[in-house]
Amino acid sequence: HASITNGIAAIQKLGMENGFFVEATEDASWFTSTNLARYKAVVFLSTSGDILNDEQQSAFQEFLEGGGGLVGIHAAVAGDVATEGGWPWYGEALCAHFTNHSAIVEAAIDVEDVRNPSTTTLPQRWVRKDEWYNFVASPRGKVRVLASLDETTYKGGTMSDDHPVAWCKQIGRGRVWYTALGHTEASFAEPLFLQHLLGGIQVAAGSKPASFQPNSATR
Repeated sequence: HASITNGIAAIQKLGMENGFFVEATEDASWFTSTNLARYKAVVFLSTSGDILNDEQQSAFQEFLEGGGGLVGIHAAVAGDVATEGGWPWYGEALCAHFTNHSAIVEAAIDVEDVRNPSTTTLPQRWVRKDEWYNFVASPRGKVRVLASLDETTYKGGTMSDDHPVAWCKQIGRGRVWYTALGHTEASFAEPLFLQHLLGGIQVAAGSKPASFQPNSATR
């Protein structure tokens, strides 16, 4: 994703402005138990493919279940053409699998949890442009859905009236926060998206409280 460079710069700036330290790498060898213990949360910024080997997967699973955090952005969701499609644990952690996406178009997002730090500053009806992901099935019932997409406002949706685009969940003692937003370079200069992302980092790191209670399975 061309937006990765913009995303790294934006997250580093959020860190400087909000009192947390950011290191960026594309070197999977960082994923050891000793090194991961230095961090509150790991951000997967539009990762794709098989990014960790078996030992690295084990270290990351231990980190997350032991109390760490994961922020997943856009392509970080599970899937064969997204991230770690062959790792069942990762699919269970993210609770959704990518299938395909729309063109980059404007659509309306409905905020469902107005108290979560990643959505509390957003308008209840948030209209913006992005590349909208479709998933094999809705994660609702397994996660706390924070915001969902109104498929009547654009072309390319395949999930009817239950299309979550941001959610969080607990896994062991750790925390997962995911947003399907953030494909475009422009996203990382968008004040509302940056507020959304900052809140997600704070939730995943455990520095701001949030409810992780899953929604009922039906909307």
